[in-house]
Amino acid sequence: MPEAYARVIGQFAYVWAWPMVNMHNRRNRFDQVPEPGLLDGVAPAAPVNEICMLTDYVDPMERIVATPNQDVVYGFGLLSLDREPVVVQVPDFGDRFWVYQAADQRTDGFAQLGSMYGTRPGLYMLVGPNWQGATPPGINAVFRSPTTVGAFAPRVFQDDTAEDRQRVQPLIRQIMAYPLSRSTGRMQTRDWTTVPRFPAPAGASAGETKWVDPETFFDSLPKVLEEAPPLPGEEAIYGQVRALLDAAKAKPELMAVLKRVAAETEDGLISTLFNWRNQGIPVANGWTTMVNAAAWGTDYLTRASAARANIFSNVAVETRYFAIDLESDGSRLEGSHRYTVTFPAGQLPPVRGFWSLTMYGETHFFERNDLNRYSLGTKNHHLKTGPDGSLTIHVSGEPPEDAAQRTNWLPAPRGKFSLYLRAYWPGPEILDGRWTPPPVRRTS
Repeated sequence: MPEAYARVIGQFAYVWAWPMVNMHNRRNRFDQVPEPGLLDGVAPAAPVNEICMLTDYVDPMERIVATPNQDVVYGFGLLSLDREPVVVQVPDFGDRFWVYQAADQRTDGFAQLGSMYGTRPGLYMLVGPNWQGATPPGINAVFRSPTTVGAFAPRVFQDDTAEDRQRVQPLIRQIMAYPLSRSTGRMQTRDWTTVPRFPAPAGASAGETKWVDPETFFDSLPKVLEEAPPLPGEEAIYGQVRALLDAAKAKPELMAVLKRVAAETEDGLISTLFNWRNQGIPVANGWTTMVNAAAWGTDYLTRASAARANIFSNVAVETRYFAIDLESDGSRLEGSHRYTVTFPAGQLPPVRGFWSLTMYGETHFFERNDLNRYSLGTKNHHLKTGPDGSLTIHVSGEPPEDAAQRTNWLPAPRGKFSLYLRAYWPGPEILDGRWTPPPVRRTS
């Protein structure tokens, strides 16, 4: 195989398989977790095929998964469904918004569990692509993943009040996931307030933990191809990549070329996909969105960019995401300036769940502020509307000079930042593009 050809196929393979290798490495890391607990003392982690739940909003210093939000109580775990099916518990949430994300190795959603689906309380089961067993009594429904590796992430809405933090606790204790062999056929409970703390994975820093290492990427890829069978029409891609790997195995100098290609592609392409302006499609007022979140198909570019910038996105009917990191003139949003985001009367995000506007620093994580405030939206009952019924959110590094505006102030870091609007259980006006976020206007 000529080196030039290996470089071309190698670069494509790196972008195409980056999300799958990311998931493979996360699963391997979670396989070392001895029991449900908190990585770095803040991020939920558990042995494979289990979860750990938080009991409040995620800590602002979490660095395991990028673009967290402080609107829901999270849980998280990695799946290895080749071992055995996993049972998940759904409490009776009443009219409280909730959604359970089950993602395969490509980060596609494969289960429908949440408020928008009218899911009944009870037990559900996640199975791998080759599972042929009988459904045990008491299981409401079975969801089949097309890959053996996956992730499971419950999200439960919580108002930003001490009262609601208490009200949600009995529900959180009933949110569990465990191997089928540990199922009793009845709901179990777990006190998540007493879980241990574990060291952060290697590579944790100001940004997200580095889950993909270019140096080992092509060493891991053969196993990844076994874990994730080809999508319809991908058989030729698998054939080309396997031929590349076979050639590199037989010729060490070719593997050295692939490692250089991996490093070049990581620095020259994958790193640029971290910017939201390079992700999804543009919509009005400088925002971008992903219309195919968690349902990528053969859109390998958006799949890779989402895995790099905000992995574990929900499918569109569960959540629509809008992001912005540039001003109207193309310059970067900066905390040294003042901005406003004004929703005209009657034009708040049309959702059946909730909405929020979240502030992220340059690395798509929270940066501490004195108010411990990182998003504003449905959860904040103190927001003040104008005389005309509009809602204006003030965005800046320093508090608004007018003290009356500080109730609606979203603190920004001193340097570069991005805004992220989530619309959970979006209405048809969002899904068909009739509603998009208002402009971010610089006022000083």
